[in-house]
Amino acid sequence: QVNLVESGGRSVQSGGSLTLSCAIAGYTISSRCMAWFRQAPGQEREGVAVIENDGRTTYRDSVKGRFTISHDNAKNTLYLQMNNLKPEDAAMYYCAADWSDYCSGFHGPFGHWGQGTRITVSS
Repeated sequence: QVNLVESGGRSVQSGGSLTLSCAIAGYTISSRCMAWFRQAPGQEREGVAVIENDGRTTYRDSVKGRFTISHDNAKNTLYLQMNNLKPEDAAMYYCAADWSDYCSGFHGPFGHWGQGTRITVSS
């Protein structure tokens, strides 16, 4: 059974930095497709960053240059380093992963999801 557990969410001031972690258990090989999504209250869920098993990354425009997605193979943990946080970054952040034989960026597929970790950003 695959289990994804996010951590690291908290309240930060605008301009601050934060790193989210997602521990992936249940698979001994790296996922082909791993990503961070977020959902603010009353908003649609949106993709934030994707990393494929060849290292290729994709970011939504609003976080480019500020966020960095990475994966530690030894720990099988996904990270999201977030710098210069803005109030509009406040949301519940979810990690997602899949072991299908392809990855189409934010379109996944993503068959496995964590429960989320919340970030609030005060101005």
